[in-house]
Amino acid sequence: MPASHYTVSDVMTHTAIAIGRDAPYKEIVALLDQWKVSALPVLEGEGRVVGVVSEADLLPKEEFRLDEPRPGEFDEAAKAGAVRAGELMSSPAVTVHADATLAEAARIMATRRVKRLPVVNDIGMLEGVVSRSDLLKVFLRTDGEIEEEIRRSVLGESAAPAGLDVSVLEGVATIHGALANRSLVPLVTRAVRAVEGVVDVRMDLGAHEDAA
Repeated sequence: MPASHYTVSDVMTHTAIAIGRDAPYKEIVALLDQWKVSALPVLEGEGRVVGVVSEADLLPKEEFRLDEPRPGEFDEAAKAGAVRAGELMSSPAVTVHADATLAEAARIMATRRVKRLPVVNDIGMLEGVVSRSDLLKVFLRTDGEIEEEIRRSVLGESAAPAGLDVSVLEGVATIHGALANRSLVPLVTRAVRAVEGVVDVRMDLGAHEDAA
C-alpha cells in the first residue's frame, strides 16, 4: 500500500527572502520583522546557501549587553559583537531538498531545533524555504479530499482487503467493514495514517474472528 506522495516542493515558499554575507545587523532585524519570518538564508555567488541567520543568532547582542558570559556561553557570547551576516550566521546551513517527504523535513526541524529550512538543489543553490507552518498545510485538506485519497490509494489497491470503506470527520479516518484476518489491521492503519492530512485512524471492523 503506497505512502503519501506529498513532498517539500508541494508546500514550500518558492520565493524566499535571503541576504548576503555583508548584510548588516539592523538590516537583518528589519527584514525579519518586515517578512514575519524567524530566519534568513545567507547566500554567496550565484545563490549557494552558506548559512542561516536566525533570531537566536541575533539575541546574544541583547543577552550579553550588560552581563558577562558564564562557562559554556563563550561561543554564543562571541556573536554579541558581530555586525554582519557572515559573522552572525550558523554554518553550514541545515537544509533540505525539494523532493524530501514532509516527514523527513519535520524530523530535521525537530532534531536540529530549527523553525525554517532552506530548500536547495543538488549543488546547494536556494530554491525556496519551508517552515513549520508550511508542513502543517496538509491538515487544511478537506475531509472529502482525504476520504477520496484513502479510497483511491489505500482501499482501492489490488492488495487491499475487500469490503472496507472509509469516512473522515475533522481529519479522523474511520475504516468500516468486515476484516476476517485481523493481522492486516496494523498494515491498513499504517497505510491510512500515511495519507497527508489524516489526524488519527480508527477501526470499526465488526466482531469477526481471525481467519488464521
